[in-house]
Amino acid sequence: MTSDASAKPAGLPPIDVNEYGGKKDGERQAMNRRLFMQLLVLDVAADASCEATMSGLGKLLRERRIAGVVYADAQDPHGAGLLTWSDDPAHFIHTVRPLFGMSVLAPVTVRRGWAMLGRTYGQGHEPDLAHVLLQRPIDQVTNEAYPWHVWYPLRRTGAFAKLPGDEVGPMMREHAQIGMAYGQAELAHDVRLACHGLDAEDNEFVIGLVGRDLHPLSHLVQAMRKTRQTSEYIAKMGPFFVGYALHRSL
Repeated sequence: MTSDASAKPAGLPPIDVNEYGGKKDGERQAMNRRLFMQLLVLDVAADASCEATMSGLGKLLRERRIAGVVYADAQDPHGAGLLTWSDDPAHFIHTVRPLFGMSVLAPVTVRRGWAMLGRTYGQGHEPDLAHVLLQRPIDQVTNEAYPWHVWYPLRRTGAFAKLPGDEVGPMMREHAQIGMAYGQAELAHDVRLACHGLDAEDNEFVIGLVGRDLHPLSHLVQAMRKTRQTSEYIAKMGPFFVGYALHRSL
């Protein structure tokens, strides 16, 4: 009698942690890789130069070859932001975390309640799943033509999770069509990250909006408020971090 360790135990649901896209060469795309992105919002001590600190952080990223974006906080003259990413979440522990023990960041504290961590995900129809999961978000945040970035988490109500697919589909298409319209007009581009179980406030998604100008990003958030998903099923949005990209490292 032989046993199969990979067989699913009787009575338990199947588990599939892959991300899926559309068909490519006749087969549905599947990947068990995704990009993790982390935003840390920073407060620089009042007796230190915020500009010098941000410049020093940007230099540190380049010297250590850490991919990231350093932001000036548009809402706080002593605020800054650090966005980093990797397909290995341990990168934030082993590579990013040690930066905060260095002298250049001595006047910096991490703003409590503002950290955002999420992972890319497939929606099931992407023509190039690997690009969407691993490269598109990087291209968006490192594009020098898009200096304004708005980041925020959100959580939907429990009732949304119980909706049948024929109700969810039209709501998601409504959102997607608005987003595509802004993107095609070169007004705003998005980064969508899932953060289920990764967020201290139990948020479900982290959204990044990037663009050449700030007003269209605000306008897009306003336009989305009128959709059924937002008006009926969003339990919480924010806090909103409004950053201007000063330093990029690849």
